[in-house]
Amino acid sequence: MRIGVLTGGGDCPGLNAVIRAVVRKGVTAYGHEFVGFRDGWKGPLEGLTKPLGIAEVRGILPRGGTILGSSRTNPFKIEGGVEKIKANLAEQGVDALVAIGGEDTLGVATKLHDLGVNVVGVPKTIDNDLNGTDYTFGFDTAVNIAMEAIDRLHTTAESHHRTLVVEVMGRHAGWIALHAGLAGGANVILLPERQFDVEQVATYVTKRFQVEYAPIVVVAEGAQPLDGQMVLHNQELDSFGHVRLGGIGQWLAEQLEEKTGKEARTVVLGHIQRGGTPTAFDRVLSTRFGLQAIDAVHEGDFGKMVALKGTDVVRIPLIEGTGELKTVPLERYEEAEVFFGN
Repeated sequence: MRIGVLTGGGDCPGLNAVIRAVVRKGVTAYGHEFVGFRDGWKGPLEGLTKPLGIAEVRGILPRGGTILGSSRTNPFKIEGGVEKIKANLAEQGVDALVAIGGEDTLGVATKLHDLGVNVVGVPKTIDNDLNGTDYTFGFDTAVNIAMEAIDRLHTTAESHHRTLVVEVMGRHAGWIALHAGLAGGANVILLPERQFDVEQVATYVTKRFQVEYAPIVVVAEGAQPLDGQMVLHNQELDSFGHVRLGGIGQWLAEQLEEKTGKEARTVVLGHIQRGGTPTAFDRVLSTRFGLQAIDAVHEGDFGKMVALKGTDVVRIPLIEGTGELKTVPLERYEEAEVFFGN
């Protein structure tokens, strides 16, 4: 069998570990042949390929990013896109695809499977917002990077008696903010799942200063104040209809400085969270996902996504992972609120 592999959406620590596991087991255990499609769905759309064998995947386990490249190309937004993909797969002699990506990439995979393309999905997102799986790889790395930054910011905030607002990734789900904030001892955590009252945040900040400690406020990029106005970098949409977010951290810092009379600064972690080498947890999870994915392809179990359930890696229908986002439950947020302002 000749199998295509692609990675789509934002880069993520652990992508190369998945590619490595798929190819290593696929070649040595099953005798399959592989071709790498470059730059997400742009690869099969335009016939962009690169060799993908044992030699190409040696040494990539600890590397961040993806050796295949990525993009946010949506073939369903391109006239004749699906037909071009089918034609290019046939021309390359590709019998099946392993698509590694998040909500958008796997959403395309779901539609293509419904249209007769043999696809198996591997869930990837640092936001941990895909349904059907307890964790996605990349999330642990992102949380650890954010936690380390918060640890370092505590000392500079206290030295200068200022508020530090740390903006982390999280468009619609606040998993990174919640976990990094709890692990880093943040004094306030703000998530997209629950609108915040800036007056209440200012009260928490003031209370923190009263005990002679400087506050750290962790805010997800998609968090919104009570008035419901999302703070945007601009109004542009990508090919999947997503607005480019940014600016909530700076806006909040300005508001807090005005309301508390204490200096406030913003730190936007941005792409730092998803770059660089993956943690041990993410390397192992990525590898296990890759091994399960190639088993599914070999068995002809298409239209499935691999997922972590407890400590087991299982297969579920693709639609279960992409049908709706996995957001932070209210009770999880209420656990963190105990520490706000203290």
